[in-house]
Amino acid sequence: MRTEPITNPRVVNVRPEPDYTLHLWFTNGEQGIFDMKPWLDRGPVFRALRDVSLFNAVHPDGLSIEWPNDASLCPDTVYEESVKIVDKSGTSS
Repeated sequence: MRTEPITNPRVVNVRPEPDYTLHLWFTNGEQGIFDMKPWLDRGPVFRALRDVSLFNAVHPDGLSIEWPNDASLCPDTVYEESVKIVDKSGTSS
């Protein structure tokens, strides 16, 4: 029986994109795209991210991602809801 917790990979790097998506790099070597647009209406802390300069200030926090206004996302949500980038050989990059 497995006793250690099962955890998803964590974010090691993030690059904001002009269309309010985030290009993410995970600890397992995968990359993904996370769409932040649906989150921009979820309360004042996320609405503030409509300001492009604040949105672009996103950074990894050791587990997931966060912004200077204390907005952050659950690392499992970020991994599970990101669209994985697949290279031309058919494997995740």
